[in-house]
Amino acid sequence: VVLKAGLADFTLGAFWDDARMGMGAWRGFERIAIVTADGFMARTIRAFSILMPCPVSVFEPYSEDEARLWLFESLGAIHQEDLGNGALHISLLGKIEAGVYAKETEDLNAFVRKNEHFRLLLDIRRFDGWQGLGAMASHFRIVRDHVGQLDKAAVVGDKGWQGMVVQVVKRLIGKEAQYFENNEFDAAKAWITSD
Repeated sequence: VVLKAGLADFTLGAFWDDARMGMGAWRGFERIAIVTADGFMARTIRAFSILMPCPVSVFEPYSEDEARLWLFESLGAIHQEDLGNGALHISLLGKIEAGVYAKETEDLNAFVRKNEHFRLLLDIRRFDGWQGLGAMASHFRIVRDHVGQLDKAAVVGDKGWQGMVVQVVKRLIGKEAQYFENNEFDAAKAWITSD
């Protein structure tokens, strides 16, 4: 969708018609790309995109080619790598849907059974969020189910608020946790694998 109009250009009737059309095709889309110059419209769409049953991404004006490319790219993924000695590296990539968590949960359970307690290196530098509330719920279920076996965690990210979240979680779960900036991946890996 290329929106050249701003939020103020829509009448209440147009909003109603748009909402009715969207609800009629609620599960009819695999992805939705929206190109808009209106900052308020972009923020509103991003805020409500988590409620959509499919991934939604907002692009800057004149980014139609980038939007089309995104429509054809593969969706999010989770990669797990055993670093040895009870340390596990998990990378969250792109925008992750709920179905991805099912297989990854099996792999994580196998790792935990093999190691009893484990250390986690969570790489969220290329994580764009969840594709809907179901994916977010699946993520937090995995966290809830495995936090008891966790010895310590390192999180590598690229946003300041992520470091704050790590500190809050550290206090809540009472585990050793540390945040590393996106250019400190090697330091995070060394910290999580050290005794």
